[in-house]
Amino acid sequence: MLSTLAHTVDTERRLAAERLTAAALLAPGAAFTAAGQQWRRSATKKPTARIWADDPQTGKRRDLSLEEHRAFWSWAILEVLRHTGIRVEELTELSHHSLVQYRLPDTGELIPLLHIAPSKTDAERLLVIEPELAEVLSAIICRIRDPHGAVPLAMSYDIHERVWNPPMPLLFQRKVGVENRPIPAGGVRALLNNALARTDLTDAAGAPLLFSPHDFRRLFITDAILNGMPPHIAQLVVGHRDINTTMGYKAVYPEEVINGHRAFITRRRATRPSEEYRTPTDTEWEEFLGHFQRRRVALGDCGRAYGTNCAHEHSCLRCSLLRPDPTQRQRISEIRESLLARITEAEQEGWLGEVEGLKVSLAGAQQKLAQLAQRARRTATINLGLPTFGDIAARTAPLPERPTTPGSC
Repeated sequence: MLSTLAHTVDTERRLAAERLTAAALLAPGAAFTAAGQQWRRSATKKPTARIWADDPQTGKRRDLSLEEHRAFWSWAILEVLRHTGIRVEELTELSHHSLVQYRLPDTGELIPLLHIAPSKTDAERLLVIEPELAEVLSAIICRIRDPHGAVPLAMSYDIHERVWNPPMPLLFQRKVGVENRPIPAGGVRALLNNALARTDLTDAAGAPLLFSPHDFRRLFITDAILNGMPPHIAQLVVGHRDINTTMGYKAVYPEEVINGHRAFITRRRATRPSEEYRTPTDTEWEEFLGHFQRRRVALGDCGRAYGTNCAHEHSCLRCSLLRPDPTQRQRISEIRESLLARITEAEQEGWLGEVEGLKVSLAGAQQKLAQLAQRARRTATINLGLPTFGDIAARTAPLPERPTTPGSC
């Protein structure tokens, strides 16, 4: 659907520009052909900067200037959103100053970058400008430049801060009369909705398809991660504080999960010795099952991997792989008290070597008790004390009295 939308807005932009250019070269009342259709430039009573044309087949008069304006900015908005994944407020704040370049110290190559001003997270970031995005930005700048070649200044209103921003050479601006005004977020949404309405795209329920500017952000993240971009890099590119937010934006479908997992298993098997994939003997299988049976210890379960030796010489209290059993909390508490008493005795007797070993065991015991406490907090039920409706109702409405007169209702 995104490719269909992109193709539609690009085609409309080219056709609208062709019609406007052909009509601008002729005098009012002259006929011309554009995009394979016959047109006639309209003659207006009063001079106007806009160019109108009549469709001889339908007899309708159309504003070619307005159509070209909407077609161009619909294309520009869609292309920038889908190639950058920026937020709509960041789009409206892009300016000529946002285009910067970086020279690689090793090769001296110039890398074009797009500077994104702080918005939601108050963190600036830089995006690499790919060739397709560079073409779009170049078209925007060539369109809005004044006769002297400079990008005009426009004042925008920040609806969140409720202040007027200083004049900036904004990229998304339009000419209204004699002044330059920025295209607001509402205008961005309206242009996208109008473009979607002309594509006749529908969703799964058959209703007209709607795209919000934020949907392009989700599509950008999904496409980037599915094509190999590491999630932590995608997090920095889109400006998320938490990588879990980035992964929440990514849409993963069951078929992709299955195919991705199968491809991973195939690659892993290709790099490992074939000896590891033979059928185990009965003795090996019994040894493997016995490993899990021998993981049970007095204080809980041992989590070390199969075929590995105990690194702490069965001093389970010091081992980070021990998963303590909640029923052994009292036993661990008693061991901690015993260790404290032994440390006091060793310090009094001057057994400094003994003190060091006992403190290591004491730290392990305290860590296991902390793990049990944290697990208990996760499983405990908390009473939020939510009031019933009777507690929050402002008043109680009395029931209507029953009629006493015979025949009344």
